[in-house]
Amino acid sequence: MGFDHVKLEKGMYRESGKTFTQVLESLDPSENYKGTALEGTDAFQRQLKRFDIHAKGAYSDPVEKFFRTMDSSVLFPEYIARAVKQGMEENNVLPKITASTTTIDAMDYRSVYSVPSEQDKMLMQVAEGASIPATQVKTKANLVKLNKRGRMLVASYEAIRFQKLDLFSITLRQIGAYIQTMHLKDAVDVLVNGDGNNNAAASFTIGESPLSGEAGKLTYQQLVEFWAQFDPYELNCFLMNTGTMVKMLGLSEFQNPLTGLNFQGTGALSTPLGAELLKASCVDAGKIIGLDRRYALEMVHAGDVSVEYDKLIDRQLERAAITSISGFGKIMPEASKVLVIG
Repeated sequence: MGFDHVKLEKGMYRESGKTFTQVLESLDPSENYKGTALEGTDAFQRQLKRFDIHAKGAYSDPVEKFFRTMDSSVLFPEYIARAVKQGMEENNVLPKITASTTTIDAMDYRSVYSVPSEQDKMLMQVAEGASIPATQVKTKANLVKLNKRGRMLVASYEAIRFQKLDLFSITLRQIGAYIQTMHLKDAVDVLVNGDGNNNAAASFTIGESPLSGEAGKLTYQQLVEFWAQFDPYELNCFLMNTGTMVKMLGLSEFQNPLTGLNFQGTGALSTPLGAELLKASCVDAGKIIGLDRRYALEMVHAGDVSVEYDKLIDRQLERAAITSISGFGKIMPEASKVLVIG
């Protein structure tokens, strides 16, 4: 059966544990198109071709093209979900600060953790016949808090039916960017305050032991002292808001020509300490979050981006919800710390 003979229906959005595209792929596997002109496309893209729907470019079709037939209207919710996800992925900081991503098909999730003592971290010599030291991995006492973030799509079909899909997708990508901003805020909250399992990040204030200096004044010396608090972890990522980043980049040590050349060549801001600088407006002014992104944070997804497909297929766009459910848990509490400038 080729892609032009697949029967499309609303029920394809309801299959438990599968996305719409995964259901399509099971009916029209991409591997069947190897060596053909359609190699590299997925099942959804082949359905767009089937109904001659152009979603991108100056010659994109109007929204009403999706509703020429009942079959093609079933594709509209997936088109919206993909445009929203594209907006979520643009300038997305989360992959740079999460060590692991877990997708679940439930609303409850309990993570695991291990907090080794200093002696546990040492690989002691084991005598013949003696027991080998153990590292305990436990289930956390409290569940990971999942937050439902979303936006309401408020528009009548009459208002958007003649809008070009390329222009309409800009609004959808903006919705995705808003949702992702809120997920980042949730991640920052967990990094700083913990995930409800008594694992808030240790806080170090300039001018208070073990940091030297004067409260309110950031120098390179305090950054080095903050870096030293991470042993045995590695400080490889700084997270801060724009104002704090301006202060940091104003330090003479950050004006090293090699740092500038790296930024010009790759677009990535790095520090003389080797850590990457990331901007997040949700971080409090005067604070810098430092972390070892290999061990600090776990991101938990409860399914994919969700859209109210019944409304969208039936052209009832007024107040159609677009949502994403995610939460965050700390893996190694000592892998993230907070520097308070004051």
